[in-house]
Amino acid sequence: MTALILAGVAATAATDDSNQSFLLRIANWLVELMEIIGPVGAGIAVALENLFPPIPSEAILPLAGIAAGRGLFPLWQALLWATIGSIVGAYALYWIGRALGRKRTRWVFERLPLVKVEDVDKTEAWFDKHGTKAVFFGRMLPIFRSLISIPAGITGMHQGKFLALTAAGSLIWNTIFIMAGFWLGDNWHIVEDISGVLQNVIIAVVALLVLAFIGWRVWSLNREKKIARTGGEDGSAEAPDTEGK
Repeated sequence: MTALILAGVAATAATDDSNQSFLLRIANWLVELMEIIGPVGAGIAVALENLFPPIPSEAILPLAGIAAGRGLFPLWQALLWATIGSIVGAYALYWIGRALGRKRTRWVFERLPLVKVEDVDKTEAWFDKHGTKAVFFGRMLPIFRSLISIPAGITGMHQGKFLALTAAGSLIWNTIFIMAGFWLGDNWHIVEDISGVLQNVIIAVVALLVLAFIGWRVWSLNREKKIARTGGEDGSAEAPDTEGK
């Protein structure tokens, strides 16, 4: 009975048939997992969500909150295991970054079109300086919450520091959605809808930034080629100095 109720709640959060079917499958799987192994099941689902971003934490976490609200397990256990799952998933990506390392990453980016070595150097320098804030706040942003672990590994962020920042950021994110399910029940999708809007905004901003970078880099390369052909920034070759001859 509990599984049917929770799966039905997940279905109410969807606004179209395809999304409804996807969320319903996730809900059924997660609820069955939680009924078998308790809140550990939520932790496993969250760890997988970190590794496979198409699995939405906005759908997983509220179901854990609803389950806690209906007495399947204590609320603190839902928060604890969801955060443990976040850390496990983040660490897997962190070690992928460590395996890549700076040298391999540089080798890859040096061979990408429109990317210069200076771009890699600037990105690494920025992360060395702002990595603490990037990891902490990145854990609370859709899409980036998973991906931010990779540059942390590439740049060799101290593991203790990475653990603390990931745990803190994940706990905040998980608490918001688990408490939404715990308090709002069937209406938890209100928070999920807001998160969906935020995700769309982030995707749009990133797309615009990528397009702006490509446009600027193409213009810059064309300008450099023109200067190389003409021999000067003003677009004309310098006239030879014949004075005194």
